[in-house]
Amino acid sequence: MSRLRTRTRPPVALALPALLAVAFLLMPLIGILVRTPWGDLGEHLGSPGVVEALKLSLLVSLWALGLSLVLGVPLAWLLARVEFKGKALVRSLVLLPMVLPPTVGGVALLLGFGRRGLLGPWLEESFGITLPFHTSGAVVAATFVAMPFLVISLEGALGGLKHSYEETAASLGASPVRVFFTVTLPMVAPGLVAGAALTWARALGEFGATITFAGNLPGTTQTLPLQVYLLLQDQPEAATSVSLLLLAIAMAVLIALRGRWTGTPIDRGAVTTPQPAPEEAPAPGPGPAPAPGPGPGEEPGAADAAPAQSARAGHWPLHATVTGFNRLTLEAEPGTTIAVVGENGAGKTTLLRALLGLTPRAHADLRLGDADVTALPPHKRQVAWVPQDGALFPHLSALANTAYGLRARRVPRADARREAQAWLDRLGVGHLAQRRPSQLSGGQAQRVALARALAARPRLLLLDEPLAALDQTTRAHVRHTLRTHLAGFGGVCLIVTHDPVEAVSLADRVLVLADGRALQDAPPAEVSRHPRSPWVARMLGRNAWPGIASADGLALAAGGRLVVAEALPEGAQALAIIAPEAVSVHRDRPGGSPRNVWRGTVREITAVGSRLRVLIASPHAPDLVAEITPDAAAELGLADGSEVWTSVKATEVTLVRL
Repeated sequence: MSRLRTRTRPPVALALPALLAVAFLLMPLIGILVRTPWGDLGEHLGSPGVVEALKLSLLVSLWALGLSLVLGVPLAWLLARVEFKGKALVRSLVLLPMVLPPTVGGVALLLGFGRRGLLGPWLEESFGITLPFHTSGAVVAATFVAMPFLVISLEGALGGLKHSYEETAASLGASPVRVFFTVTLPMVAPGLVAGAALTWARALGEFGATITFAGNLPGTTQTLPLQVYLLLQDQPEAATSVSLLLLAIAMAVLIALRGRWTGTPIDRGAVTTPQPAPEEAPAPGPGPAPAPGPGPGEEPGAADAAPAQSARAGHWPLHATVTGFNRLTLEAEPGTTIAVVGENGAGKTTLLRALLGLTPRAHADLRLGDADVTALPPHKRQVAWVPQDGALFPHLSALANTAYGLRARRVPRADARREAQAWLDRLGVGHLAQRRPSQLSGGQAQRVALARALAARPRLLLLDEPLAALDQTTRAHVRHTLRTHLAGFGGVCLIVTHDPVEAVSLADRVLVLADGRALQDAPPAEVSRHPRSPWVARMLGRNAWPGIASADGLALAAGGRLVVAEALPEGAQALAIIAPEAVSVHRDRPGGSPRNVWRGTVREITAVGSRLRVLIASPHAPDLVAEITPDAAAELGLADGSEVWTSVKATEVTLVRL
């Protein structure tokens, strides 16, 4: 569908100066085009002096580009990824050659690298290197003025790249250098290409610093811009022709870049791609999952060991003591799945990142099996992480994504691809092995991300809301697949979730966090019956009212009083749990046995399956959710704003002591 654009007519006070600016910039270019002697263009450009200067310019600019890549790429990464004192000063030093007069730059180079400079005598005595008035000096001068273009362009691209890609690669076992060359650089390729092109073009046209530092020696330092300067004195028409050549090269670079000065991280999702296949139900086969691979000290070929050997080597209990923002101790036997729940800011993601060793907010003393991995960097911990968006590398196919962790552990390419294909088949997406992430649907991408994590042979698996972005049908399919494979996992799995169905159906334990502390750690059934957090109770669909026990019931924190059947010591803090189906809704004040009766107003009615949930606000009690049938709602004539009465029997209230 075409997008309609509304044209904005600019005010004359702004349009006129803008047009004058364009004319000001355009007039010199038109001057070159008009004054170029087109009939003699070939003769001027083919003269021996021009050809020699062009060859030297290409040599100098290419060497300057290479030197800029070697020095500038690491510098751009440092500025974009590392916080250190003096960072603003370093960035200013990078920008300085762009605002410094070129001749001043040449003088500075002489004072730094000349024969009487700070390093010049040492370079000449120790290595026999003399930079001034030598081709190498022209390279240094061109690098000095051109490298900032590469650093600025690449730093901008790195700044726009999500850290989750690099962090996920590290959790799969890739060292920082491997992550840089296999994930970071390919994903910022547009910024790198743009910066390299601008750097080369700037080095090709360098004049001031070159003539000041390297001189103007034919065949040695006389580049094409210097040739133009000489021709302008004796042969102005020839100088115009050579200027046209440099202008054409510069314009070709700018047109090729099409305005992408800073570049953007690679995002093939923005490119038109084939329509993803509709979601398919997972088809896990009856056979066993691929055998867990070798640990750090085992031979890569151990992936083909007998299943019995893999089973003996593939069980890793978890013990972690977390300090900092999170303050808790985790212990779990192999094969345990723990659902981590809590409201926003409770510390769920911080806990996962502490176990990965990726956050300064919390520190985890972590033991997996018999190995203490606390002091190890993330890529050596064998802790695999699946972030909420999956973080599939967009420049790799599904198969290459899945094999990434195996290749990082030095598994031969053929073996890694074979094992990766087995995992993809196991999770029902094997037929999508050659597709890029942008060609996968949400559910397919999540299964590939899960396959990649499991194929990396982790001892601890961390899933950060892996199903949050999926629709209900797809979520059910992926949940079934996940449950199937977690059942045979030899390590411990932590799943951050806000979905009570996921917590109950996938987990053996539910860990409830509040302000970084463990509020409850119990089986799902226990947490469902006796939630110790109002947030968890509401997540499970129950009313939860905190209060303080008194002689005649519970004094509610939000005001009001609740009559209960249970007895607690007076002054004890407790949470009253009321199931929505235990709340009765009436048009008139009810009689009979209910001890808790309030008058209220219907604020919201929502459908949950075949029943309706009614939110009722009352000035005498906290908001209350009731669950009734559609027939009952029709009989009562309920609608938003309806005045109703609610009642709860004292025996229907469950107290959880806090």
